[in-house]
Amino acid sequence: MAFLSYLISGLGLGSVYAIIALGYSMVYGIAKMLNFAHGDVIMVGAYVSFFAMTLAGLPFVVSALAAVVICTMLGMTIERLAYKPLRQASSLAVLITAIGVSYFLQNAAQLLWGSDTKIYPTILAGAVSLFGGQLSISYLTIVTILTCILIMVVLILFINKTKTGKAMRACSEDKGAATLMGINVNQIISITFAIGSGLAAIAAVLLCATYPSVYPTLGSMPGIRAFTAAVFGGIGSIPGAFLGGLLLGVIETMAKAYISTQLSDAIVFAVLIVVLLIKPTGLLGRKISEKV
Repeated sequence: MAFLSYLISGLGLGSVYAIIALGYSMVYGIAKMLNFAHGDVIMVGAYVSFFAMTLAGLPFVVSALAAVVICTMLGMTIERLAYKPLRQASSLAVLITAIGVSYFLQNAAQLLWGSDTKIYPTILAGAVSLFGGQLSISYLTIVTILTCILIMVVLILFINKTKTGKAMRACSEDKGAATLMGINVNQIISITFAIGSGLAAIAAVLLCATYPSVYPTLGSMPGIRAFTAAVFGGIGSIPGAFLGGLLLGVIETMAKAYISTQLSDAIVFAVLIVVLLIKPTGLLGRKISEKV
């Protein structure tokens, strides 16, 4: 039963990583850039939901929606001010800018809200007992896993069935050809950032509900782990981000339970290296041939 308990906990943690990784993969798949400020958007979402509940007295669901709205606007603002002027710049320039935006958000959070750790309110206390009480699954873990699955299904339907989703796929394949077909590439990239940032806010409230601490560097490690999950599953692939996030959560939880808490990160990255040595494009990634 202990193994099953760890597995379910790993799936819960992996679901949070998967939601964050979906934002990474969408932005990379369409804009072909790595938004390393994504983790700090998570931090902003955590603070917004925290203050919405503690200062404004709003319910959890309403505070989560407020975080989604603020993070969506923040993501579009970051894209417009920091990344859009670099559309034709080198990848290195965009990467340095993303790191700069990340540090800016962290320091702005320290100036606005202080560097002390704030305790996030308890959400969805209680658990479901199975097998005569031998296995206990928290309500929060169940909600987190179901939320991740729902987001995954909605995203796939959105990308495959809607006009905007098809435009996203066209931009991902060839921005030049998409422009010739009348698609507003800049608008599509802005929409992608908005969706990714909204997902970051959802991940923020679920992460803080699980680990109830809010501080300025909150999003750094979850952001790095989610990026690892996106690469693990095949960056640019939505199903790959989903699978990579779940597997990363399970591997991390099992490593902490059966090997070492201190070595869990090293084990996760070692598994990533092995996977990329065997399949450089990730588990569900595909090799893209470029015509010259």
